[in-house]
Parts: sequence; structure tokens; C-alpha cells
Amino acid sequence: MKKIFYLILGLIIGAILTYFFCPKQCVVGTPENTMPKAPKDTISVAEATKLSDNWANNNITEIDVVLEVDGSRKKTRSVWWSLDEINQYLAYAQAESDTLGYTMTGVRVYLGNYGKDSKPSKKNRNTMFIVPTGPKKVFKASSLNIILPPTDGDIPVPPLNNASGGNNGYPN
Repeated sequence: MKKIFYLILGLIIGAILTYFFCPKQCVVGTPENTMPKAPKDTISVAEATKLSDNWANNNITEIDVVLEVDGSRKKTRSVWWSLDEINQYLAYAQAESDTLGYTMTGVRVYLGNYGKDSKPSKKNRNTMFIVPTGPKKVFKASSLNIILPPTDGDIPVPPLNNASGGNNGYPN
């Protein structure tokens, strides 16, 4: 009987000590009622509209003047990828970058043009594609870190393209 008493007393003392010495979750705010902050480089919808309008008004190129696709003279003004495509590509680019020995730190969006030798539906159409960027991984003890600081250049991973194009300005 004495052994059971000491066993129960030990369990109670252990539970009390665990309660006081184990870290507790701090409940400051729940994720449902906290809004994430906007990144520092976001712009207002009005600024974006003005940028889009400025592009349309100030970037008349020879290709845009003579462009005719499927009987239309519309310019490609925007591209669209689904959130799933973007997330899938970012995961792929991150894995490929690691495999190639790079540290992916961002993405770069390039403007492009399919040219006159592509499929009829894309002939001379403008496009955009996404390329991962980041420095080549260098060992911390390497003397190259002092001589040549890492740069965020393009990583040789296949870019993301083939988005849906639009010819309307912002907001669409």
C-alpha cells in the first residue's frame, strides 16, 4: 500500500513540475484574426493602372504596329498563371536550383516575343516568362566569398512560360 502511495505522489509531483516547467504556447492572436503585412514594394491599384496605361501609351514598337494574329491587331498586355502553376513551378525551381548547386533567392520576369517562325496562334505575340535567380553555393570557408561576393544571377533552370495572355490593360 505504501508503494502505491509513493507512486501516486510521484505522478502528482511530476505532473505539477511538468505544468510549470514545460513551455506553453503563447496565445497573442489567432491566425484567423491577424492580417499579414503587405510586402514593402507593393503599390496601389491606382499606381498599377497608371503604369499599365503608360506602357500602352509609350511602348509602340514596330512589331505592335504590324502585328496581326488571327485577323486581330491586339497586343499582349498581360499574362496569367494559376496559383497552383506558380507554386508548383517555385517548388520545382527550388529543387532544381539545389541540385545544380545554387541558392534560389528570387525570381525574375522577362518579356519575350515568339517571333515570325512560331505557331500561327503565337506568331509575333509578346510573352513573359519567369526565371529563378540566386547565387552559386559557395562553402563558407572559401576565399572566393571575400574576392567575389555572390550575385543573384539567373539560375539555369527551365523557365516558366505558356501563360494565358490578355490584351486589356490593368485592371483587367
